[in-house]
Amino acid sequence: MSNISGASSGVSNGGRDRGKVMGIPRRCWCGEEIITKISRSDSNPYQRYFRCSLAVAKKLSNDNHVFKWVDEALLNEIEAFGYRAESIEHQMKELSKSRLELEKMVYDKMEMKLQNEIFEKVEEIIGETESKMKKMMVLAVFGCVAIVGFSMLLG
Repeated sequence: MSNISGASSGVSNGGRDRGKVMGIPRRCWCGEEIITKISRSDSNPYQRYFRCSLAVAKKLSNDNHVFKWVDEALLNEIEAFGYRAESIEHQMKELSKSRLELEKMVYDKMEMKLQNEIFEKVEEIIGETESKMKKMMVLAVFGCVAIVGFSMLLG
């Protein structure tokens, strides 16, 4: 290649987009590594680009090996990070909703358990009170019978 820049993201050849890559290219479709070059063309002077090392070595132009402007690749990376951040934010919201639902279920279960314990305790206290009331009633009746009996004996 004669350091003359070509079309961004590679050139489509016969319907194949082998040179088209998103973000910063790591390897060309042919397996060769990617190198960074600087354009010496009049239309893009001193602009950096990524290029397949095989295409550079063989001085290929208008081929389907990877070619991508560095600034375009960096913009792709930023957009990809933005999409990932949105996805993570969405997942966090879903997890937060799930966690709130789980916490509500645990709260409801704990509340029901506490209500049952309170109900059982109240029932136990009522039972004890009823038992004491019966004893007091028996004592009161016995006391009344005893008083009536003594009054008849004396009278």
